Amino acid sequence: MARMFRVLGFWTLAIGLMALAGDMVPMAFIFLFQTAVFVILGYLNLSERTYILLFWGYMLLAFTGFTYWSFFELTV
Repeated sequence: MARMFRVLGFWTLAIGLMALAGDMVPMAFIFLFQTAVFVILGYLNLSERTYILLFWGYMLLAFTGFTYWSFFELTV
């Protein structure tokens, strides 16, 4: 399970670098921060239950933030 967090770190790094190349600096910093968190978590060797709970917490926070942003902050 720890290896999966390193894989998530790789993909968030790829997205962050592409955002940086496209001059989307705030998005790039968000994804580069996520990369650092995922890689650090990947090397902590926690239990599988802890990794699953961390991932569920991450998904809850990400979807809540995305829904808030798209509903309240975006202009139509």
